[in-house]
Amino acid sequence: MKRKNVVVLGATGSIGRSTAAVLRAHPEQFHVAGLVARSSLRELAAQAAEFHPDTVITTDPARLAELKAQLPADQPCAAGWEAVQELVTAPATDIVVCAIVGTGGLEPVIAALRAGKQVALASKEVLVMAGELIRRELDASPDGSIVPVDSEHSAIFQCLAGRGTPEVKQLWLTASGGPFRNWSAERIAAATLQDALAHPTWNMGPKVTIDSASLMNKALELVEAHHLFRIPPERLKVLIHPQSLIHSMVELCDGSFIAQMSKPDMRFAIQYALTWPERSAVGGLPQLDFSAGLHFDFQLPDRNRFPSLEFAEEAMRCGGTMPAVMNAANEVAVEKFRRGEIGFARIWAIIEATMHAHHPEPQRDLETIRNADAEARRFAEALQ
Repeated sequence: MKRKNVVVLGATGSIGRSTAAVLRAHPEQFHVAGLVARSSLRELAAQAAEFHPDTVITTDPARLAELKAQLPADQPCAAGWEAVQELVTAPATDIVVCAIVGTGGLEPVIAALRAGKQVALASKEVLVMAGELIRRELDASPDGSIVPVDSEHSAIFQCLAGRGTPEVKQLWLTASGGPFRNWSAERIAAATLQDALAHPTWNMGPKVTIDSASLMNKALELVEAHHLFRIPPERLKVLIHPQSLIHSMVELCDGSFIAQMSKPDMRFAIQYALTWPERSAVGGLPQLDFSAGLHFDFQLPDRNRFPSLEFAEEAMRCGGTMPAVMNAANEVAVEKFRRGEIGFARIWAIIEATMHAHHPEPQRDLETIRNADAEARRFAEALQ
């Protein structure tokens, strides 16, 4: 069987490192065609030394000399987004793993889809900001495909396999509830950065971990699911499941539920995205131990303490540029919280105020989306 050529965008982040672990476990199935990162160049060079990619890219042209100094003399390398575009559209590239944090993944994903590539998508911003554009690209480029890497969307993707839309009543995205699941509103308002980063079940980067504490992570995932599965907002639901063993569920028209279950480890979703439409034998992934007396708790989210889901529903109702504005306001607010400039509850207040001030436009092109993103960031940054 021919090995698949894989490009990893965001190679040194949390998802990128988990992707490296999957690639390491399956050298007979995958060849690393390219590794891309902006910073963490020492780690990028270490990955290059291990996987011997066809090329290594830093998206920051000013750091190309620094990268070269850490690579073997015979290792091809480059810098800048133009080099990334060439890599993801290269004829030899089979799969593009997009794990870039922020807006940087938008253009490479669109380019990869137009070139008929399979995109293993972890970057939430791509579908949150430009879901309508991406759907148009998928319709226009039938050879291109997206396989989700988020554990929740991967679960739904697997549960939907072979099922027609008329069979589906609702999609249920599960959420751990984060570290503040049982906290009062007053205690949440006084939460510290250390409190917000103490996730009970998942090991993720700081931005995603804080989003999980505020349930903004789930709000973003609702918008993603809306576009990925072409399901209207009123048929998307969230359920708190603290054990994080059931990663999401599909409710069928006859009242049956189909769920995907595994240990909370991102390598499951990444491995499935890379091997899809087939499955691979387990590559060192942790297995469920039913002798340990597993149990499953579920509850509906408290929207009074966690208003994030209301923001997502409003963004989907408005459509156009509103989801991008919600995402931008959240990113600014999270950074303010990380810098100690605002309390935790102000994250929601800044998102709400920024969305309220925005007049959404249709997603005509990337420029329209980027302009809305920039305007929202300026507005949110001025709030205290």
